[in-house]
Amino acid sequence: MSVDDQLLFVGSYALAAEAGIHVFGFDPSTGSLTSKASFSGVINPSFVIVHPNGRWLYAVSETGLSENGRYGEVCALHIHHDPIKIELLNQQSTNGDYPCHLSIDSSGRWLLAANYGSGRVAVYPIQPDGKLGAISSLIEHQGQGPNRDRQESAHAHSTTLTPDNRFVIVADLGIDQLVIYRFDASSGQLSAHAITRTRPGAGPRHCVFHPEGQLLYVTNELDNTVTVYDYDAQNGLLQERQRLDTLPPGAPENTAADIHISPSGNRLFVSNRGHNSIAVFALDADGKLESLGFPSCGGDWPRNFALSPDGHFMIVANRYSCELSVLPLHAKGRELGQPVMQAVVSQPSCVEFFNVISS
Repeated sequence: MSVDDQLLFVGSYALAAEAGIHVFGFDPSTGSLTSKASFSGVINPSFVIVHPNGRWLYAVSETGLSENGRYGEVCALHIHHDPIKIELLNQQSTNGDYPCHLSIDSSGRWLLAANYGSGRVAVYPIQPDGKLGAISSLIEHQGQGPNRDRQESAHAHSTTLTPDNRFVIVADLGIDQLVIYRFDASSGQLSAHAITRTRPGAGPRHCVFHPEGQLLYVTNELDNTVTVYDYDAQNGLLQERQRLDTLPPGAPENTAADIHISPSGNRLFVSNRGHNSIAVFALDADGKLESLGFPSCGGDWPRNFALSPDGHFMIVANRYSCELSVLPLHAKGRELGQPVMQAVVSQPSCVEFFNVISS
């Protein structure tokens, strides 16, 4: 592979005997995808993340006690290059149900997993060989929200490390809270720090920091909004600044999902499942949002998406239509164009880019 090659890793919902993790080569000049490899052996690897060194891949196994009699798991895998091959290194229990999100701290030494089903967050040491050690810290949320169908208990949906690696923000959909923990990067310990409450029934899901680190954007799954928070880095605190809808008036039933900001920091995108669109927002110099429209996601049920490193394309994991849709950004003056390519993947749920930096 050349230094310009880009890889796309895809997680999905699959049985252990089925290919659940896929690897595609991505051509940044055309937006085309080329299948490189696939991996079976993990039940429902619905969220994947690549280690910064490009040698290790981590995936959840989104299962729970009620489904197979044991907690969910996190799996460590080795990525072999030339040719691409994926090898299972080890796996660890998450001590919780239905893990749905992973993050890696800036030191590359710790992996964090959010358990949606049980409201628990686990931290694991990443060992020198890429394997995962035993849990170093495990926290559990309690409570419920006003939505009886979706907020009957805590549902930790994501973990977001602050730019300085001092804090972890856990978006808990079940209790309408952004729970902030101090993070000790020497021991992998989480300790309670602060709580920011969202609007009741909002259901916070995923978060992304502005490239300058002073603002946090949060997508709220249940009330289909995106909220802007000022972030006080010194004290590790959030203050709500703005909230906008992710849907146009009269839209059908919907749940907002993923959120990403463009590499340039001037556009924010949120996926809408049900309306099957991508909400596009412009960011002004102060980070305030302005809605620009709701173009099609190119498929059905956009659970997750990723922006190419140069910001010229968006790849959407459309779960129900079983395809990856490659959408050009700013095509013919529009924010998102029609798909330039669609690749078949059964129930895709997560897409993650990695730039290959060595042959």
